[in-house]
Amino acid sequence: MKYLKQFTIILIFAFVGEILHYFIPLPIPASIYGIILLFLCLEFKIISVKSIKETSNFLIKIMPVMFIPAAAGLIDAWGIMKERVVVYIFVTVITTIAVMIAAGKMTQFLIKQQKKRK
Repeated sequence: MKYLKQFTIILIFAFVGEILHYFIPLPIPASIYGIILLFLCLEFKIISVKSIKETSNFLIKIMPVMFIPAAAGLIDAWGIMKERVVVYIFVTVITTIAVMIAAGKMTQFLIKQQKKRK
């Protein structure tokens, strides 16, 4: 029953994200709205981490399984993609490096901010 309650909380945020996506005409996926709302509610202690912890850990553990449909879609679209595979690889490498740099800089910034607070 505990897992059902925790999963329901997560689903509520996903649903609210879908509603926001419908009403706010920005090119932002509905899941991002839901994640941001969940983050804000956790940050401002509106809901506690304990209230979704076990289900969140489970969902993180099975996350690789969620990529199987996307990988199957890529395999299915290989006929279309093979003409531009070099471009796709180039874009993937460049964006991966950019995300790694941005994440590293943000992490360093947050660590410095945390040290200043102490």
